[in-house]
Amino acid sequence: MQYEVCKEGEQGIFGHNRKQIKLIALDLDRTTLDSNGKLSDRTKNAIETAIRQGVYVVVATGRALSALPEDVFKIGGLKYVVTANGASVKDIMADKCVYSNCIDAFALENVVSLLSGYNFMYEFFINGCAYVEKEVYDNVESMKLAERHIRYIKNTRKPIEGLFDFALSNKGSVENININFENQGDRSMMRGVLETLENVTLTSSFDHNLEIGGATTSKADAIKVLCGGFGVSLENVMACGDSPNDLAMLTAAGFPVAVGNAKDELKAVAKYIAPTNDEDGVAEAIEKFVLSI
Repeated sequence: MQYEVCKEGEQGIFGHNRKQIKLIALDLDRTTLDSNGKLSDRTKNAIETAIRQGVYVVVATGRALSALPEDVFKIGGLKYVVTANGASVKDIMADKCVYSNCIDAFALENVVSLLSGYNFMYEFFINGCAYVEKEVYDNVESMKLAERHIRYIKNTRKPIEGLFDFALSNKGSVENININFENQGDRSMMRGVLETLENVTLTSSFDHNLEIGGATTSKADAIKVLCGGFGVSLENVMACGDSPNDLAMLTAAGFPVAVGNAKDELKAVAKYIAPTNDEDGVAEAIEKFVLSI
C-alpha cells in the first residue's frame, strides 16, 4: 500500500536534505504509539537515533503528565514533554515545568458554572494529574465506553469527592478539562453549548470526547515556545499527528505529517501521509526525512 503524499514534488518538501529538520514534535495516542498504547522497537530506535544526531524530539500529547506511559520515559535522550494539549511543558530530565498555559481563573468559573448543569463524565487536569469524581470513577464500568478506555481511566485517574469545588480551589493550575460522552448526540449538543464560552479553546483527541483548554492553549503554542528557546524556526519542524487536537501543531510546522489512520482534516494539511500507527508510520517518516543513515 502506498501512503506517501508529498505536495511539493516527488522528493518531498525537503528533498534529501535531512539536516533541515531540527525538531520533531510527536503526538502519542494513535500516532507514535500503536493501537495497544505501546511504542514499537522500530519507532523507539528511530527517535533515539534522531536525538543522537542532534535533532530535538518533543512528545506533544493531550494526556496529563501522570498518564504518560512508561514507554515514553524509556526513550533515551528525550528531554521535553508537552502535556494537556500544550498547557504544560516539562523537562523530564530536570524534573521541572518550564512553561505553562492554564485556563484563566475567571474563565474556569464560567466553565464550571456551565458544566454543573449537565451530567457527564468530567476529568480535570491539575498540576499534571487527572482527577475524576469519585462516584463516576467507582461506576465507570457501567458506562458505554470501550473496555480499553475504562481500564485507562481506572489506571490513570485520581478519584476525588467534590470535583468542581476541588477545581475551583486550584484556580490558575487547571490545565485541561476533558468531557467523555456515551453517544454522539450528547457530544454534538455539548459542543454547541461549549462554543458559547469565551477565553477558552475547544478541541478533541477521541471521537467520544471534548477538551477545554485556556484561551491560547494548543500544542502549536507550546512548540513555538520551545522553538524560540532552541533557536529553531517552525519551518524546520516536523510534526506528526492524527486528531483534531494536533491540527494547530501540524498547521504551524514546516513539515506536517499525518499517519495513515489520521482524520481527514489532518491529512488535508499534511505534506506527507505516513503509514498507520500500527505500521510504524512515525518511524518511517523519521527514517525517510530526518535520519542520516
